[in-house]
Amino acid sequence: MIELLRSRRSIRQYEDRPIEPATVEILKEALLRAPSSRGLEPWEFVFVDDRELLGKLARCKPHGASFLQQAALGIVVCGDSSKSDTWIEDCSITSILVQMVAQSIGLGSCWVQIRLRRHDDEHTAEKYIQELLRIPEHVRVESIISIGYPAENKEPIPTEDLKHGKIRMGRFE
Repeated sequence: MIELLRSRRSIRQYEDRPIEPATVEILKEALLRAPSSRGLEPWEFVFVDDRELLGKLARCKPHGASFLQQAALGIVVCGDSSKSDTWIEDCSITSILVQMVAQSIGLGSCWVQIRLRRHDDEHTAEKYIQELLRIPEHVRVESIISIGYPAENKEPIPTEDLKHGKIRMGRFE
């Protein structure tokens, strides 16, 4: 697992090829095996592989989503806020787990933050996606994970470049 973390990078350029159905099933299983607070599993997922729809999702916010139009798959990660007060945390866990599984099977991925982001001056990115995908209002949109075969190769971050000062032992001081 540590080797996956060492090599994982956000991938925003993808080859123009679909992900095989069996591989998509692995990604689905990874999401459904994620832990959740009190086992409430408030998450819901919308898998989008339609190019036209991916293009519309790529316009969900002004910055940081345009690469979705090149991805083979976008996984819209949602949480039912009426089921759990920890839907944000639970959805965040699923988001990173599916990215790690994607990495382990030769796919690239990138997190697209949706919650608390704007689509334009009048609408949130979340509202835009809820309307586009017909997601009920109580089912909140946390993120979109873009997935595809990488068309770029990013070098791992060297260990010496990690911010070791962020770790404190015993106390914060």
